[in-house]
Amino acid sequence: MSLTEQRPTAGGTRTFVVGAYSTRKPKPAAVPATPDEFAAVRDPQARIDEAVGLARAIDLEVVRPIVVGLDAVRPATYLGKGRVEEIAQAVKDDDVGLVVMDCALSPVQQRNLERAWGVKVIDRTGLILEIFGSRAHTREGTLQVELAHLSYQKSRLVRSWTHLERQRGGFGFLGGPGETQIEADRRIIQERMTRIEQDLEAVKRTRSLHRASRRRVPYPVVALVGYTNAGKSSLFNRLSAAEVMAEDMLFATLDPTARSVTLPHGGKAILSDTVGFISDLPTMLVAAFRATLEDVIEADVLLHVRDVSHTDTLSQAADVNAILRELGIDPDGGARIIEVWNKADLLDEGERERLLNVAEGRPADQRPVLVSALTGEGLDRLLATIEDRIARGRGVFLVSLEPEDAGLANWLHEETEVLERRTDDNGRLSIVVRVAPEKEPRLLNRFRGARQIR
Repeated sequence: MSLTEQRPTAGGTRTFVVGAYSTRKPKPAAVPATPDEFAAVRDPQARIDEAVGLARAIDLEVVRPIVVGLDAVRPATYLGKGRVEEIAQAVKDDDVGLVVMDCALSPVQQRNLERAWGVKVIDRTGLILEIFGSRAHTREGTLQVELAHLSYQKSRLVRSWTHLERQRGGFGFLGGPGETQIEADRRIIQERMTRIEQDLEAVKRTRSLHRASRRRVPYPVVALVGYTNAGKSSLFNRLSAAEVMAEDMLFATLDPTARSVTLPHGGKAILSDTVGFISDLPTMLVAAFRATLEDVIEADVLLHVRDVSHTDTLSQAADVNAILRELGIDPDGGARIIEVWNKADLLDEGERERLLNVAEGRPADQRPVLVSALTGEGLDRLLATIEDRIARGRGVFLVSLEPEDAGLANWLHEETEVLERRTDDNGRLSIVVRVAPEKEPRLLNRFRGARQIR
């Protein structure tokens, strides 16, 4: 198998998931009011549960998780010698064929652990790449995953395998000693990466055309972002009546999907579902999926979906905020971002009341919306909040129509948001509408007596 081919991890393989987590506890924040203050405070049990979930997402048979307290990282094996020997014996006793390390391993550490345990070892980055490889279905998604995979492989070509140090013969009589195998493999990978980047540029241009056509319609774009398994796809399905795959599984969906959604006063918006984020998301994946995430970057409104029933919800929110910053988005950007507190159906009454009080204590333009994508609770309020955010900066006009001109009201229903409609005793129709700035000239030209009221 060539280095440019992906080598999938076999489903059903008996697997250990090892979480080596620092025993040093960060100082707690004096007033832990925001998610970012919890960025470094992660519950070890939640972390190992997440790692097990990642392994099971590609059908690995997790024999058992192993949590290791880590006082310092060992350069050669990441873990201490005693722990390495202990796990080696357990691998042998339980007939394990794969060990997943919930951390980022250097090539040397990975090789040394494989030698010590006699089985294949992959780190968190490798595991996430395996999942993405199995989830990508569109050509764009496949290209992005392959680019990230090749970038990862290229970083592994640092004396990872001794055969790569052999030299190949030079060309002709004056070719010199020639390039080593590692240099040849690096060149092959780089050439393939260059071709993929060119293909992705074509995809990017196509996406730009699609966005340009949407602007001409124009419909505002509302993008869903959030930690993986926060319920984004379930919420997407509820709001748009779509049938996107939504399961209780990490990275159940990967390829982006967009659907039209109707707002309370009849306006339309494009709802875009994107790949879920996760802690320690490999930087090459963020870079590779930047084209997909351009819908997020350019969206009019972002819905940051959070699973508020999860014990690590604040740390998850901090991880999402960190990735948004990598994309050039300020997570504290005020009116553009709406926090959606999902999975309200899993909360007990006391926790629900506490969260509602926390939400009410925030400024109006930063107030989260508590919802349940499963039961539909809070979705009407969420749609109204989305409409309100989109409407900021849009003018509100009063249009009066004589009885014989009532047919013109159809244009208002199709091109504007009708907020109020009433008829007086003489049959005269008064309609209050909210209109996008680019449509204001057409409104004023068609209805000479239209008057802006706010």
